Amino acid sequence: MAKISKKRKEALAKFDKTKVYALSEAVEMVKNITYTKFDASFDIDVRLGVDPRKANQMVRGIVTLPHGTGKVTRVLVLCTPDKEDEAKAAGADHVGLDDYVEKIKKGWTDVDVIITMPSVMPKIGALGKVLGPRGLMPNPKAGTVTMDIGKAVAEVKAGKIDFKVDKYGIIHSGIGKVNFAPDKLMDNVKEMMGTIIKLKPTAAKGTYVKSIYLSSTMSPGVQVDVKSVS
Repeated sequence: MAKISKKRKEALAKFDKTKVYALSEAVEMVKNITYTKFDASFDIDVRLGVDPRKANQMVRGIVTLPHGTGKVTRVLVLCTPDKEDEAKAAGADHVGLDDYVEKIKKGWTDVDVIITMPSVMPKIGALGKVLGPRGLMPNPKAGTVTMDIGKAVAEVKAGKIDFKVDKYGIIHSGIGKVNFAPDKLMDNVKEMMGTIIKLKPTAAKGTYVKSIYLSSTMSPGVQVDVKSVS
């Protein structure tokens, strides 16, 4: 068995898996129990009292985090020539159309977000088998199929994320980096939760937000008192 480091032992001694922490405490705890050598992601898991199998209880939304995600988001814009300058000026990493469509058909997906225009979607639809499994298919609900290309690119670069509840009723998302200041992480958590609460389906009965856990890339989850987030 690998030897547990002194710092790791100290962190585990401070961490009580059975305790529900106030938001400020939970943020500090995640920072304290993270010992990765790389800049770990700061994640949130929210269990909702919904049945995602029912269309009227699906929870999906978009949120622009006040302090971004800390991640460099690589954006590909698939657009007509008249929109290329707008996309480049907004900070898109890759801009084009037919040449990138061919690259994607051959398996290239070295981007994080793809933004396109409604008129171009027929060409993108054929790429579903490649883009779908990777979560890269543009979607009007996520704001990635739009005529306002410049705004869409700028928002993604600033920290806009698309999230949805999974089949188990859980929303999981990265909402920052562990090296963010605690107040910035708290702001991001509150913005995320505020958006989720606004999206409560009218068909959802009983307790809507059942639990909230915060964690880093390789840390245990720390449970947050739901009341401390509002």
